[in-house]
Amino acid sequence: MKLLFLCKRRPQGRDLLTSPYGRFYHLPRLLARKGHEVTILLCSYKWEPNEGGICDDDGIHWHSVSLLNGNPWRYYRKVLQLVLEIHPDWIVGFSDTYYGMLAQHLAQKFGCKSLIDAYDNYESYIPWCRPLHYLWRRALSTADVVTVAGPSLAELIGESRKEKYIKVVPMAADPIGFVPMDALDCRKKIGLPVDKKLIGYCGALHQNRGISLLFEAFKELHQKNKQLELVLSGRKFPGISIPEGARWLGFLPDEKVPFLLNSMNVLAVINKNSKFGNYSYPVKLYEAMSCQVPVVASSSDSVRWILKDFPELQAAPEDKSDLSEKLLNALERGRVDYGRQQGWDNEGVLFERALE
Repeated sequence: MKLLFLCKRRPQGRDLLTSPYGRFYHLPRLLARKGHEVTILLCSYKWEPNEGGICDDDGIHWHSVSLLNGNPWRYYRKVLQLVLEIHPDWIVGFSDTYYGMLAQHLAQKFGCKSLIDAYDNYESYIPWCRPLHYLWRRALSTADVVTVAGPSLAELIGESRKEKYIKVVPMAADPIGFVPMDALDCRKKIGLPVDKKLIGYCGALHQNRGISLLFEAFKELHQKNKQLELVLSGRKFPGISIPEGARWLGFLPDEKVPFLLNSMNVLAVINKNSKFGNYSYPVKLYEAMSCQVPVVASSSDSVRWILKDFPELQAAPEDKSDLSEKLLNALERGRVDYGRQQGWDNEGVLFERALE
């Protein structure tokens, strides 16, 4: 099959040209390794050179167009050029509403098939933009195939599909580094204390994720035990104050993230009971499970599916007392055998079946 993928260049903050990451890289990579012709057109929202015709070791042809380098319609013109050159069997929209809508539009225009992939409830990002939501739902209703990160998202998107085909292709940990490692060795490598119990949090420090609940629960636990420390990594938004007894590491290089996770006594995965949280399948949860690190996660619909065999690791959303209790229990638990974790190789098979 000839496949053209449309995607933003930095989904979840990672530059796909310099830091290949997640479903946006590994699903196309696995298809290319199976002999399919794969082209990826990235859209950059930064001032940077346009790239064209880069062919990597897996045979993927990469292109990147910056919206800020001249005419913002340049990306659309580049898509048209590639469609006419490649004559793809499928156009795949990755990473955002815009790429899904564009994939469906172009597939309809040129007589090929369209696949839209969704890993979050994109409508929750800008809930006030109803015209965009209407166009997104229309694209979902007419695309040949829709793939999603989990069943709650499939159910939500199914409202627009009217029983048309939807395939669950779960998230997974990237194959490099996310394995169990000695916690003390990992702490020494990234400069964390070896004599404390560490509670970790990886992700955006933003009120809409419920981070204040974690801070309040930690303050309560820290007052009783000064040997506890909260370790935070990720982007810190304005108005967020780091509590006493916590440290913020900022963004860590990709290669250090497995060391960070393996350093933790427990990783907190916090979300609100919301139109975002109930359809979010956090990749950090999958990464921690691959490292056998105990987690405590807000019990949303998606988390209940991921941790269906571990109810004791799920905390009631927006319940500080329950979160504190679950964190305290997990701190004493030690490593957790979550069973065999499906990696991107397995998810790539599911994705290929959806195309077939």
